[in-house]
Amino acid sequence: MTDQQPLPADLRALFADGAASRVLSVPLPPGRAVRSEEEVGDRPAFWFSDGSAPEGLWARLRAEHARSGLWPLLLDALDDDAAEYRPWGSGEVCPGAMSAPGGHDAAAVLAGWWAEHTGIGDNGDDDLSPAERAAVTAPYGRDWPGPAPAPAARVDADRAADDLAEHVLDGHPSMRLGLVAAERGADAVAVAGWTGPANYTEDTAELSAVLRDWEDRFGARVVAVGFDTLLLSVAAPPATLAEALVVAAEHFAFCPDNVWQDTETLTAYAERLVDDHSWAFWWD
Repeated sequence: MTDQQPLPADLRALFADGAASRVLSVPLPPGRAVRSEEEVGDRPAFWFSDGSAPEGLWARLRAEHARSGLWPLLLDALDDDAAEYRPWGSGEVCPGAMSAPGGHDAAAVLAGWWAEHTGIGDNGDDDLSPAERAAVTAPYGRDWPGPAPAPAARVDADRAADDLAEHVLDGHPSMRLGLVAAERGADAVAVAGWTGPANYTEDTAELSAVLRDWEDRFGARVVAVGFDTLLLSVAAPPATLAEALVVAAEHFAFCPDNVWQDTETLTAYAERLVDDHSWAFWWD
């Protein structure tokens, strides 16, 4: 492709309006549009590269997003399965099952999830007593602290995203490239029909609503997505433990397995968030 050329047919197919005004000046490696194998839909869910993502391409595509309407994702597979590259190559996605991210209030979504996750011990669904479960989320217990204040950005959000993408590929060069027809990066996981957090929500648009809010408050950007993992760059991470504790509460509501599976308490988790310009999540 030369500069300012209309999108090729496989990329235009990702847009409901045909993407007549969309252009992309960045040459792409071989790839294909992927349709869901779980449902019948009018359009492919995303575009997927046949091979590993070329070095530096993620950043160039991110910079083109305003013109192309395509948000790039670094895509990882379950168990590094090269044959099917699940869920991306196998089409194990459900875009038709997702609602619109703009239809959800991020603060309400997080508050609801916090209430669900901190209350599990009350109905016998796990081995912790209510007191033990409250200790995990101390100093808040079951009291939702509310959204964290927006700190000042310390780095450029787009540059932080580009740097993280480069760092990720340095450590995992086999990751593939995905392109999603999304208005903003936060929406890409819902538009693509990703179902990684299915044990906690079947509507990924709820996560996208929170990701939109994190884009605005923390300069977060969606960079990489795996079978059940998500990686964000962060331009404005918490600078102190007190700031990090409130952010950690949001993370626990968003992805409780980050705390349940990886650490013992919210405070221990919060210590890792101080000055950390990348946030990683995984759902069991």
